[in-house]
Amino acid sequence: MKTEGRTHGGRYFALGVLSHPDSSDPNDPNGSTKAGIITSRRVGGAVVRNQVRRRLREILRHTRPAWKPGFWVVVIARHAAAGATYDQLHAEWLRLAQRAGILPAAAPSAWPNASSSS
Repeated sequence: MKTEGRTHGGRYFALGVLSHPDSSDPNDPNGSTKAGIITSRRVGGAVVRNQVRRRLREILRHTRPAWKPGFWVVVIARHAAAGATYDQLHAEWLRLAQRAGILPAAAPSAWPNASSSS
């Protein structure tokens, strides 16, 4: 992933993306699209890391139906993510995912309401 994929950096996390065209699993509606979240101890203590991880997991879950098929995605949280709100993380995810080509370019109003989850 690190040598063949592309990384898109942001203030709160880095987004690593690898195009993986093998979509042979009929049970996966996103065509073998996989996602992982990395929160190292640099982000903060265990409670803070888990909070960041839960927020990122929820963001990925809400936008997953719109993902283009055939990608492996890694979200690497940065220290600044510990102080970020859900809305800030969500806005950065949309920006980086669109830049990476995972999500189609669409108006922010087309995405689920970021304020509904905290």
